[in-house]
Amino acid sequence: IEDASDAAQVAELVELGRLVKRCREAGVQCMVEGPGHVPLHEVEANVRMAKGITRGAPFYVLGPLVTDVAAGYDHIAAAIGGAVAGLAGADFLCYVTPREHLGLPTVEDVHKGVVVTRIAAHAVGLARGLPAARERDLRMSRARRALDWEEQMRLALDPAEARRLFGERQVEGESACTMCGDFCAMRFIAAYLERPQAPTCD
Repeated sequence: IEDASDAAQVAELVELGRLVKRCREAGVQCMVEGPGHVPLHEVEANVRMAKGITRGAPFYVLGPLVTDVAAGYDHIAAAIGGAVAGLAGADFLCYVTPREHLGLPTVEDVHKGVVVTRIAAHAVGLARGLPAARERDLRMSRARRALDWEEQMRLALDPAEARRLFGERQVEGESACTMCGDFCAMRFIAAYLERPQAPTCD
């Protein structure tokens, strides 16, 4: 984080811009890798600078991690940076695992990294107004209103984890989850909407 956006990084980016130009002149496809550690308030400027210098070349980011002190949770630090980068114009988000900077990842580490990166990418899709992203969230809202747990699991970005967490606390035969239980807002609203309406005066 300390040397993010410094002269050396900008010099590298200028050289990448030259290489992109050479690739295009030779008819070779290319994409540009962005920095991996950038404080939150500098992410957007980094993306815009890279897209400008490389004349709009496809730009991917490894995160970027927005803090260096998230050891064990670097996948989350990277997803935060990835969401900001995606909104600023990054074209591709590369996942980071929880074990980044600590060791080689396990299969489970990779899974966690991919899931949080998918969440970041989906959030960017929502912010950009992509119809498929909006529709998925709308369907999830409707499934929650209907207490349709199967549909909620199906729509979740990590269905297996959603199902596991739900199953660990769910009470047998109960339609609401254990977060609200008898005070489930969805059940109250449904009951209210189903009751007879009072007559109105013309």
